Amino acid sequence: MLKIKQSIVGLFLGLCIHANAQEKGSVEEIKDPRIDNLIEKRIELTKGASNTGAPLVINGFRVQIFFGPDRREVYDQQAKFKSLYPEYNTYISYTQPNYRLKVGDFRTRIEAQQLVNDLKPIFPTLFIFNEKINPTKVDQ
Repeated sequence: MLKIKQSIVGLFLGLCIHANAQEKGSVEEIKDPRIDNLIEKRIELTKGASNTGAPLVINGFRVQIFFGPDRREVYDQQAKFKSLYPEYNTYISYTQPNYRLKVGDFRTRIEAQQLVNDLKPIFPTLFIFNEKINPTKVDQ
């Protein structure tokens, strides 16, 4: 029994010594060249411009803060909003007989909902719309 234990310990020590004697290897990277094209396109999308220089338009969300037939009132509401939140873009559209004032270029509904929560005391009727938006630039 003692000889079996000694031979197991000897075998274990021999394997440990051999395991430390391994050589260091090298890694070779092989990738499809189309990956670089995908990375460039993703960077363009993030910056908000295509390779032609035209602004990109993507799906996102806007918050409608006014809806009504009075042109003067829509511009008053726009001025009121811009004085409170100058960092957001505003968009006025007209579909006979009503004007719509929408604000923001939000990529997610959660971002739009946060603005709605802030605006509820100021603007009584707020709606979130899924629309084409202008993505913001990375450096802004």
